[in-house]
Parts: sequence; structure tokens; C-alpha cells
Amino acid sequence: LFYVMLRVPLRLRDSLAAVTVFLSTLTPKFYFALTVTSSFISGLIFVFEWWHFRKYGTSFIEQVSVSHLRPLMGAGESSPPAPAAFSAGDNESSRQNMPECKVWRNPLNLFRGAEYSRYMWVTGKEPLTYYDMNLSAQDHQNFFTCDTDALRPSDTVMQKAWRERNPQARIKAAYQALELNNDCATAYVLLAEEEATTIVDAEKYFRQALKAGEMLYRKSQNCHGQSPQHEAQLRRDTNVLVYVKRRLAMCARKLGRIREAVKMMRDLMKEFPLLSMLNIHENLLEALLELQAYADVQAVLAKYDDISLPKSAAICYTAALLKARAVSERFSPETASKRGLSTAEINAVEAIHRAVEFNPHVPKYLLEMKSLVLPPEHILKRGDSEAVAYAFFHLQHWKRIEGALNLLHCTWEGTFRMIPYPLEKGHLFYPYPSCTETADRELLPTFHEVSVYPQKELPFFIHFTAGLCSFSAMLALLTHQFPELMVVFAKAVMLWDLPSPSSFVMESTEVLLQPSLWHQLT
Repeated sequence: LFYVMLRVPLRLRDSLAAVTVFLSTLTPKFYFALTVTSSFISGLIFVFEWWHFRKYGTSFIEQVSVSHLRPLMGAGESSPPAPAAFSAGDNESSRQNMPECKVWRNPLNLFRGAEYSRYMWVTGKEPLTYYDMNLSAQDHQNFFTCDTDALRPSDTVMQKAWRERNPQARIKAAYQALELNNDCATAYVLLAEEEATTIVDAEKYFRQALKAGEMLYRKSQNCHGQSPQHEAQLRRDTNVLVYVKRRLAMCARKLGRIREAVKMMRDLMKEFPLLSMLNIHENLLEALLELQAYADVQAVLAKYDDISLPKSAAICYTAALLKARAVSERFSPETASKRGLSTAEINAVEAIHRAVEFNPHVPKYLLEMKSLVLPPEHILKRGDSEAVAYAFFHLQHWKRIEGALNLLHCTWEGTFRMIPYPLEKGHLFYPYPSCTETADRELLPTFHEVSVYPQKELPFFIHFTAGLCSFSAMLALLTHQFPELMVVFAKAVMLWDLPSPSSFVMESTEVLLQPSLWHQLT
């Protein structure tokens, strides 16, 4: 009915006849140019899609369709779900089970002036991202400022200094604060972190900061409890003192005075036991491993490798290293496959599987399958940034124990056979969070290739554009080799749905039966 109603006003029969005449006049050069152009365009789209996926982890076409086309189609106007009511116990359990992409301060972060800046001077590459430095600026404002800073001019200057983006402006402000008050501990901290170009110079500044910080801390203790302002001032002075002592211990570790560093860390943990969120025990673990004091390392792990405490790659992989140390020297894959694994070897393999499940990015750095970069000032638990930070400091400890890396190489990939896929639930830990890639790209420099787990499947449009490019390239090649035959096929495909195709089919059959074409084909 639709055809009968519209064939007269639209002159469908005349239009179809005109199309038939037009298609019959097309030459093989036109079809060759058409297929080459479509192959080139689809190839460009494929290359761009691949580059966008490698850089950002998503398909550009899918991203555009989700962000622009879906709202136009009204798909985003669904009403939000009603909030569910949870009991206190359910809320607590759900908070423990749900993974969070929380960014933590790197307990072993390097010095900006003495280490990060030197790297930039040598390589010309910026080792820290703007996002990472912005988080550090927020940390400094939280640690080293309080509401009573307006009472002391030097603290007012330092409050502005921590907000400055330009390093030279921060250093200049620190000197201004010292001119106002020679005992400004935070000014010495800033100079030690950013102006000192060697660890020795940084240690000198931190010793001056320690002297001033202890004096301020004693004054704040005497005024403790008098007012909320004094409480805030005591909390700020405590943060300054703990930070300075910790950095002094790290300076001693870097300068080779390891036993002195261990003593300072132990004293700091005894003096301020409530500040466990600073993860000073990870500094202690690394120093004890350097001393090869494995019994003391085991004692620290027994205290902090607890189910109620948040885990870290340092804890999980150090526990695996100690168990691997007991069997790695005599371990052989061939011997183990013949006689089976002993109890100690099973414990070591299970410890490695536990560590790999917590952070699957670490083994490639320990086995030197991926290149290392300087660790960022902040890390993401279970992410690539934490793996870089751990391997940067602990690779030497794995190399020191004979056979430990060989055992890791033989067993670490077996972890993924035990983890359910897709990752709805974990084996020993909560499911691996899906937000680590985005945060790691913000924390790690652009010249570092971020490790992604689990590996994402290629988007549909990459497969589609690759197939389209290959198909059109094949058509272009066939059109170039067999022009007359491909023209006949093209006309047959395009005109098959016309009202009376019988004459065209007969004509096509006659053309196909020509001896010259079959001779060209053979």
C-alpha cells in the first residue's frame, strides 16, 4: 500500500531507473577509489581508537555515545534508587567489604630537593604529578597549621607558604619566617624538604627543626587542656615533632647509619603509639631487612600483620619473603614436580599467592619485567603506585636472599587460578577495586606505563574498525586485481532489491561467463 500510494508523487519507478543507469555507468576506477578511501578512513579511526584506549583505558566512541548521545535519547533520566536502610552491623560489614580507592601518604617518600629535583635535573622529566604535589600541599596544611597561627607572625607566613605553588616562593617565605622567629620549626622543615640538595644538608635543617620543635612541644604540653585552641596547637606541635623525628631517621638510613635509624624509629613508635596511621612500622621493616635482622622483622610482622589492621604490600610481601627465605635456596621446580612440595614450600607458595592477590602489580617489578620510576609521594593501596614504591626500596632485599626471586617467578602466576573471575569476590581479601587505574594515572608520571589489573578487553569499536579496515582493504585489492569482475559483483549487490532484477541477473551471468574473465581469474 505504501508503494502504491507514493509511487506516483515520488516517481519511484523513474528514480530507480535513474539509479540503475547511474550505477551501470560507474567504472572500475571509481570502485577502487571508493574501497581505498573507506579503508584509509577506517584505518585512521582504528589507530585513534587504539591510542585513546592505551592512554585513557576507554573507547572514544563509547565515551562520546555515553556522555552525549544517551542524555539526548533520555536514557539518563531514570529516577535514583531509594536509599536502603541498614542496621549498624550491616553498615559496618558493608564498609569493610566495599573496596575504597583511598590515597595514602607514602611512608618512604623521597626528599624533593635532594632526590626528586636531582632526577629532574639529570633527565629533564618531572617525577611528580600536579595531583600528587597538590595532595602533599594539603597534607602540609593539615599537619603544620592550626587556628592559633594568627598569634605568631612566623606561623602566619608559613601558613601562606604551604599554599604556594612555586617552590622558590615557598623557600623565600620560609626564610621570611625565620627572620621573624629563628625557632620556627616548620620553616626548617620546608627548607630541608625543598632547598637542601643533599641528604646531609637536609639532615642539618631537620636537626634545627628538631631543636625548635621540642621546645614548642614542651610549651604546648604545659598549656594542655586550657582551651580548644591550646588543644589544636598541641596537636600541631605533635605532628611537627613526629614528622621531624621520622625524617631524621630516614636521613640516617640513607646515610648508612642503619642501627641509629632503627633505634630512632623504635623510640618514636613507643613515644607516640597512637600514631600508627603514619605507618612508621614500614620504615622500620625496610631498615631491619637492610640489617638482615630477620627475627626482628618477624616480630614486627607478628604485631602489624593483623586481620583488624589495613594491609599493605610491604607487610604482605615481606611475610612472603621470610617464608620464601626458608626454602628458596634449595628450591627447584623440577624436583618439586617429582616429589611434591614440602610443608615449608607450601607455606611459602601460599604466602606468595596471598601477597600477589593483595597487589598483583608487584611481581613484574621485582622480576624486572617492567622498569621502575621514582615512587610518588602518595600511593594507592593495591595499585600500581604502591607496587612501584614497594619494589623501589625492597628489590634489593629480594635479590639478597638466594633463590627468592626464582621461587617468586615459578609460583606467582598461579595466584590468578584461585581468584574467581570476573572479580565478584576475592580469595583471601575483598575483591580487587576497579578504580585503581584512574587514581594511579593521576599519581604516576606520564612517561610511566601504568600497570592495569585485570587486563581490560579491547572495546567493541576497536574490533569493528579493525575488521572494517581489513575488509575494505581486501575489497580494494580485489578491485585492483580483477576490476571487471568486482564491478559486476558490486552492481549485483546494489541492484538486487530493485523491482525487476531478472534482466540484470541475466546480464551479469552473461558477463561472468565470458572466457576472458575466467582466464583472468585463473
